[in-house]
Amino acid sequence: MRIKTPVMRKNDDFARLVRNTLKQKEIFAFNIISSPGAGKTTLLEALAKRFGNDLAVIEGDVKTQRDALRIREAGCRAIQIETNGACHLDARAVKTALETLDIQGVKFLAIENVGNLICPSSYDLGEHIKIGMLSIPEGDDKVLKYPSLFSRIDLFLINKTDLAEHIEFDMDRAEKECRSLNPKVKTLRLSAKSGEGIDDLVRFLREREK
Repeated sequence: MRIKTPVMRKNDDFARLVRNTLKQKEIFAFNIISSPGAGKTTLLEALAKRFGNDLAVIEGDVKTQRDALRIREAGCRAIQIETNGACHLDARAVKTALETLDIQGVKFLAIENVGNLICPSSYDLGEHIKIGMLSIPEGDDKVLKYPSLFSRIDLFLINKTDLAEHIEFDMDRAEKECRSLNPKVKTLRLSAKSGEGIDDLVRFLREREK
């Protein structure tokens, strides 16, 4: 506790600076958290094609610039944060990325956190909402196994619904268990690959941005 408290306090200080920057620029930010391979980057590619220059993305990974390159190729601005071993992004790294990334005219900022259902949930990055995502191949039992994340999110996404007929996954159960932790959470089902449900997500984000 002696170590953790000052660390989190310092992170929260940087989160306030990030939030102030977003407020000044009138940018709505969302932080996407999921396991590796759940489809965060594919989802952001789909959003990039719809939002274009209205969207900017901060990508978090342990190594490589691959995800930022994918997002730029999809049509919007992106910058990569390489954590060099850290299992989550922190607000200081996000603040530094915002100082480098061109956010002129941007309306939405997506932060793709490092693939992990545990560490990222505790860190405020200055975002307006947290989005937690599970994919069908992961199984429907993960919500109660990782309550720290699913009790804190504003939006719960179930991704890869195009695989539902091939893999046993009870979407009703996953959503019900998420609401048991978090009664006010919004839920959406989608397939970033096929495009199913993406328009619903776009509407949700535009409504929250107003």
